[in-house]
Formats: sequence, structure tokens, C-alpha cells
Amino acid sequence: MSFFENIEPVHAVLVVAGATGGVLLLRWLEKRRRDAVQREQQALLDQARRQAEDIQREARLRATEEALKIRSETQEAFAARDHELADAEARLTEREKLINRQLESLVQEEKALRAKEDQARQAAASFEARQREADQLTQQRREQLQAVARMTEVEAREHLLKEMENDALSDASAFTRHILEEARIRAEDKARHILATAIQRYAGDYTSEATTTSVELPSDELKGRIIGRDGRNIRAFEAATGVTVLIDDTPNAVVLSTFDPIRREVARTAMERLLADGRIHPTRIEEVVGKAKQEMEESMVRFGEEAVVRVGVPPLHQELLRLLGALRFRYSYSQNVLDHSVEVAQLTGLLASELGLDATLAKRIGLLHDIGKAVDQEIEGAHALVGAEVVKRYGEPEVVCNAIAAHHNDVPFTSPLGILVNAADTISASRPGARSETMEVYLKRVEELEKIGMGYPGVDKVYAVQAGRELRVFVQPDRVNDEEAYVLARSLARRIESAMHYPGQIRVTVMRETRCVEFAK
Repeated sequence: MSFFENIEPVHAVLVVAGATGGVLLLRWLEKRRRDAVQREQQALLDQARRQAEDIQREARLRATEEALKIRSETQEAFAARDHELADAEARLTEREKLINRQLESLVQEEKALRAKEDQARQAAASFEARQREADQLTQQRREQLQAVARMTEVEAREHLLKEMENDALSDASAFTRHILEEARIRAEDKARHILATAIQRYAGDYTSEATTTSVELPSDELKGRIIGRDGRNIRAFEAATGVTVLIDDTPNAVVLSTFDPIRREVARTAMERLLADGRIHPTRIEEVVGKAKQEMEESMVRFGEEAVVRVGVPPLHQELLRLLGALRFRYSYSQNVLDHSVEVAQLTGLLASELGLDATLAKRIGLLHDIGKAVDQEIEGAHALVGAEVVKRYGEPEVVCNAIAAHHNDVPFTSPLGILVNAADTISASRPGARSETMEVYLKRVEELEKIGMGYPGVDKVYAVQAGRELRVFVQPDRVNDEEAYVLARSLARRIESAMHYPGQIRVTVMRETRCVEFAK
């Protein structure tokens, strides 16, 4: 007997109704779930559609802005090109007008020249006619004089020459007596001059005077600030200027020592400004030294201009003025080279005037004859040949170049002006007390030291300091490592021993320094 058979009809109806309701409930729940899923999907689709529309709208806006930007840039480029074309057309028009004016001027000048040629031919013809007339009158007068004096032309000439000889002997005798009388009057002054030149010719040790400069200090406390912590300030100052700073027991003073007078002057100026400013540290030192070097360049140009004005020659090239001014700080046998050049220029001009030559050109040659000494540390060779190459580079004529190159007989003379410069140079250099050999020998030794140091690869800067007793070599850190620096120091020492003669010993110091600089923003 089955389960439904045991159930009563009412119960059966209830069971069937419950089952039907459960099925309907399940179907309703399933439909509701599907509707919810469909709504969620529709919401996602709507959201995606809106995002796509936003992206599309933004892309259109960006494309529009880019197109406007490109259009604006294109219009600006076209406007700039139109402006350039207009300027070019204006320049071409102005140049065409200028050329037309020049052509008109040339035509006028040609007409004037032709007129002058016609006048010159007429004047020459008139002069020839007058010359022939004068010759005829002279011949007639000669015949008349011979008839009146009853003397031939040869007899008259001999008589006239004899009278002129007597007059010349009389004038020479009177002039000789005048010279002797003047010599007796000036004998006392001459004696004083001889004594003064004898004192002037005495030369002691010029090296110390010519290679050191003392800088006064307000107090000895500043010596510590000049040295700096662990000596960093004094090392930075010596590296930037190439001089040796001597700090000893001398009260209120420090001494700057180097063979290069330009470096010494730059160091003196920089030291005085640092002391006046009070801020002494490596960065400030480099800044002040840089400004001092720039002012030194301007001073050299000014000294060159002053020398040109003193001599009275036409203007020189700007670079020649700078090199000429550099001679103001150089000495040859303790004689200032710029003063010597001015003196040679004046002497050469006077000699040229006496011989009827171009005095202005002679002065120009005399002023420039030693300009090679301003670059003899940079270019090897005799300073006369180097100077000739320098002035030739800046447009000086061949006669000037040859006279400069030949003033020490390195090349043959091609004009009398070169011989005059040689004579004036000898006069200026050989006058009593003008020169001393000690300084020149010392300068050549320290210059040779620096040239030897610069002859090695990887060397950046070389300074001979301590009066030539130490050679400081700064190398490029990216080309020379620590081991190679030791080898370089040893090689330099051996090279100096074999190539030079010097008293005592020379210390070779090779410095390798790497600077890392970065900026915080």
C-alpha cells in the first residue's frame, strides 16, 4: 500500500497544493534572481557606455586642442617666415641703394681723376716750356757774366769753391771752440752724472726684490685665517694663483713669491681684497682670484694703450695692445721690458728722422720689437722670431715683421729700419745701470722648469714656486691615476737632473685632485 493511499483526500489536496506552491515559489525566486542579474548587467552596460562616451568626448577635445595648437604654431611660423622675408627684402633694397650710391661715387671720382690727369698734363707741358726758357736765360746770363768778369766758367767755379772752403774752415773752427767752451761749462754736471751711473751700476741680489711682494696685514691674527683649517685656504690660494705664500715671523705681513710678475700682481690684488672682505675660504678665494685675473687683462690693455700714446704711433690691434701691456710686468736683466720698448721706439724714431726715413714706422717697429717676450712662455723659440710671427698674425706689414725678426741677427735685414732698431736696442740695453744678469738667469731657470713639467701627457697646470726650489704639477685625474702620478714625479725629477744645472735640489710635487660638484634644488 503506497503512501498516497494511506493519506486522506484532504491531506492529499494539501500536499499537492504545497508542492505546487513550492514549485511556484522556486520559479518566482529564480525569475527574481534572473531579473536582478539582468538589471546588474544593464547597469554595467550603461556605465561602460557612459565611460566610452566620456573617453570619446575627451579624445575629441584633446584632438581639437592639438589641432588648434598646431594651427597656431603653423600660423606663427608663417608669420615669422614672412617677417624674415620682409627683413631680407628690406636689406636687399638697402644694399642695392648702397651699391648704387657707391657706383655714382666711383663715377664722380673717375671724372675727377680724369680732370686731374688733364690738369697734370697741362702743368707738365707748361713746366717743360718754362724749363726750356730758364735754360736759355741761364745760358745767356752765363755768357754775360763771363764777358763782364773776363773769367771762364771753370775759373769761376774754382774761385767760388775756394771761397766756400775758407768759409767752412772758419765756421768749423768757431763751432769747435763753442763745443769746447760748452764742455768746460758742463764738466761739473758730467762728473755728477758719471758718479750717479757708477752707483746705479751696482747690482746686488735682484732675485729677492723682483720675485717677492709683501702684503701688509692689519694684525697677525689674520695669518691663521689665511692658512685656514689644516692649511686648506693657503693651498687653495696657491693652487689658484700659482704663487708661494710665505708666512713667517715678520709682524703684520705675508710674502708672495713667484718668478711670473703677472701671477704675483694677481695674487697681491686677490690677497688684499680677501683681507678687506674678511671672507677667506676656498670658494671665495677662487672667485676673487678670477676677478683679479680679469682686471689684470684690462690693465694690460690699458698699459699698452698708454705706451702707444707715449710713443705717438697709430693704433694697434687689441691683442697687440694686451701683449704690449703684459711687458709692463716683465723684466729682462732687471730692466722693465715695456719701458725699454718705449725707449727703443723713441731712439729709433730719432735715428730715422736724422736719416730721412719714415720716423712713425720706425717708432712702431721699436715699440713692438720685444713683444715676443710676452708669449715666450707659451711658444718655444727666440723671442725675436716669435714676436715677428705674432705681429704678422695681426696684420702688421712685412717690413715690420722682418725688422722685429732681425733685430738680434736671427734673419737677414731687408730694410734700413731693422738696422736702426738693432742699434737703438743696443743703446738702450747697454747704458750704465740698465740691466743685471742675475735676474735673467733666474727667470730662464724657472721658466725652463715649467716647460719641462708641461711636456708630459695628462698634466693640467705647472707652477715653479719657492724661488724655483719646488715644482708643483697638477694632473688631470681622469687621465692619470695614483700609480702613474708617482711614476710621473720620478720621471720629472730624472728629467730635471739631466736637462738643467741648478744649485741645491728641486722638489717635485705631483697633485691629483678629483672634485665632485652637485646642486641641491
